[in-house]
Amino acid sequence: MSDDRIFDLFVIGGGINGCGIARDAAGRGYSVALAEMNDFASGTSSGATKLIHGGLRYLEHYEFRLVREALMEREVLWAMAPHVIWPLRFVLPFQKGGVRPAWLIRIGLFLYDHLGGRKLLPATKTLNLKSDPAGRPLKPIFGKAFEYSDGWVDDARMVVLNARDAANRGAKIMSRAKVVSARREAGLWQIEVRDEISGVTTSHRARMLVNAGGPWVDQVLSGAMGRNNVHNVRLVQGSHIIVKKKFDDTRAYFFQNPDNRIFFAIPYENDFTLIGTTDRDYSDDPKDVKISQEEIQYLCNAASEYFAEPVKPEDIVWTYSAVRPLYDDGASKAQEASRDYVLKVDADGAPLLNVFGGKLTTYRRLSEHALEKIGEAIGAKGTPWTAKSRLPGGDFAVTGAASEERKLLSAYPFLSKRHAARLIKCYGTDAKAILADAKTIEGLGRHFGGTLHEAEVRFLIEKEWAVTAEDVLWRRTKQGLVLTAEEAAGLEEYMSGVRRAA
Repeated sequence: MSDDRIFDLFVIGGGINGCGIARDAAGRGYSVALAEMNDFASGTSSGATKLIHGGLRYLEHYEFRLVREALMEREVLWAMAPHVIWPLRFVLPFQKGGVRPAWLIRIGLFLYDHLGGRKLLPATKTLNLKSDPAGRPLKPIFGKAFEYSDGWVDDARMVVLNARDAANRGAKIMSRAKVVSARREAGLWQIEVRDEISGVTTSHRARMLVNAGGPWVDQVLSGAMGRNNVHNVRLVQGSHIIVKKKFDDTRAYFFQNPDNRIFFAIPYENDFTLIGTTDRDYSDDPKDVKISQEEIQYLCNAASEYFAEPVKPEDIVWTYSAVRPLYDDGASKAQEASRDYVLKVDADGAPLLNVFGGKLTTYRRLSEHALEKIGEAIGAKGTPWTAKSRLPGGDFAVTGAASEERKLLSAYPFLSKRHAARLIKCYGTDAKAILADAKTIEGLGRHFGGTLHEAEVRFLIEKEWAVTAEDVLWRRTKQGLVLTAEEAAGLEEYMSGVRRAA
């Protein structure tokens, strides 16, 4: 089976970079196809610490360009998607004789406040932990802290919203579609794609190929394209643990370890605390990554050095791990490897753009830079447009989430406040498309557990490429944290029925 169209671009990879490039290109008038072999954001893009941040610790490694670009992007992305991105204050406890002296931290935070054109996010300040509520969960040895601003993001939702917007702008978006071969022929790319559900293979043609395979970027080059001895990225594993809520404060904590590593403790999904991340080199297949007992103990021990109440392995309710595909710059330690991105064009025949590295915060700028190279290779179309754009559901003011929640409760008074808040944080103004003309909670169809109902699941299947219960519970909604195993099995059975009926 073949698609007779000749696309301008064919993008391999449905993480944040692939979806961001597809969206930007489609918005400029390029014809675009994208293939993701699994679910969107099923790899690195849903396994991060979920921050929109400048990267305070990157200043130590003199990555000023990356930090400045990331700092400038915080408020741009917040305005683009105020439903899935929101500001977060971080508390950095200070102990005399610790890893970094106070003067160094002050210089870093001064640069952080002034390097990136901050307008809405509040500036850094010093806290007295003996009187400030932020000190209550911590050991009494911490008397002072610095508080600064960054942002939080529902990473997997940001990815799928980019994919949705790309599709809305005309892109052909394919999930669970693996590129099994890509070759140059008659000045074009000939691409074979296998549907991982049906097993059917389709053929596509494109003027240019974009390899945004993330941790699999080298595998795409060696597997689909038949190249040997490919080594462009350094794979670094990062793991996180989720525990029952350790503190009531809405602020997050930035902690420093004696080994020079840093980690965070972040309020998560109302009732939990997210703790991470680790940094260690990884050499196996990225699909097999999972947290190790060593990492679990490391994070528990590190957090217990700060919290008055220790964090124990038995407190963990969920873990997740991912592999970061960092451009291999030869850094000696995993935590020192650059988080910057590198774009390389191979113009030997039909052009190929390889995307190495990158981070959530800079994906939009990476996409713009990718479009510059695409324009040089196959001809420019349109102009940069995403800086003032909105992702689906994000068409309200950055400070308006609470107002949107009130509007939803007014229109659908049968919703609980928690249910309405979750819908706004997942879907923004699109929440009304899910609730439609329902007059009662029963009007939303089958209840699967938590605040998850059939109407929402149907929306995710029809509009957001959800296929399995895992797609819904862990990437689209995070309701996996509250559903029981039996409830999750019921959702999987329901979705299997929908697939069979399709």
